Amino acid sequence: MTARRSAWLGLMLMAASLPGAGTANAQESLAGKTVSLIIGFGPGGGYDLWGRTVARHIGKHLPGKPTVVPQNMPGAGSYVAASHIYGAAPKDGTVLAIIARDAALGPLSNAPGARFDAMKLSWLGSPTKEHNVCIAYHIAKVKTANELRDKELILGDTGPGTGTRSYPKVLNDLLGYKFKLVSGFRSSADVFLAMERGEVEGICESLDSVNQRKPEWIANKTVHVLLQAGAASHPELKGVPNVMSLARNDEERQVLEYLYAGQNIGRPFVAPPDLPPERLKMLRDAFDATMKDPEFAADVRRNKFELEPEDGAHLASLIAKIYATPKAIVERVSNLIR
Repeated sequence: MTARRSAWLGLMLMAASLPGAGTANAQESLAGKTVSLIIGFGPGGGYDLWGRTVARHIGKHLPGKPTVVPQNMPGAGSYVAASHIYGAAPKDGTVLAIIARDAALGPLSNAPGARFDAMKLSWLGSPTKEHNVCIAYHIAKVKTANELRDKELILGDTGPGTGTRSYPKVLNDLLGYKFKLVSGFRSSADVFLAMERGEVEGICESLDSVNQRKPEWIANKTVHVLLQAGAASHPELKGVPNVMSLARNDEERQVLEYLYAGQNIGRPFVAPPDLPPERLKMLRDAFDATMKDPEFAADVRRNKFELEPEDGAHLASLIAKIYATPKAIVERVSNLIR
């Protein structure tokens, strides 16, 4: 071996030993590691089921095929989980989370416990778009949205930062409804049980969560669907008013668009901020591949969910749009949902 070639090989070996050196695959491999998928709610609700469904499949699409372990971290409508991801979780691709669709509004609203910057979180994607419904159990006096102006409906809510609390609070102020909230529930599953026990009369919750937990409720009229919200009315809910149609002027429409911005965010999966670019790409690629996985799709169907995925770049653009909302609208909604 010539002296020149020997020197060149020496430099290559030295470079390979430096931090961050090596091929992209070597940098990104999670072989032999455990990936934690944090679920920002207690067991049994829609977020828990989506989180566990993704956890069962995403590992085979991550380099090295690591074990993915779901971990519930409930509290403050997923602000606890979002704040953990933002401030404490390692930035090596070993910790992901599913948080509330409306959690991104928390920092804008200066909500207690929202100790994160939604613009800096690493948005990985959502497996579905959302359609929110406000439902009333069949024994409640309220049967239609119009009756909410004259009759009280007692709702269960799962904490600040969730639509179960923020939607009815704003609708009370904006449209003169008479929702009364009962707090302290860890998940929507607990609220459904409380409805059956007669402890509360309804909930504002995602349609997929209602259909997954209680697939017969809407068809059998065990519950009355009072309102729906989403980018478009759901074909399953013919005749149910879309909340956007209830706005009486441009300002009310802006309020409702901001309030329900999370419907387009869906069931968001996030990772810590400031990830190295190759790590962020690794996680987003794995998430996207999971969404196209036939076994994952079959699992979703078994759960009676709707698979309508959006990628991380799309979610990041939605967050940017939300954060461009006029300050007066943000302040009005923020004051109402505190």
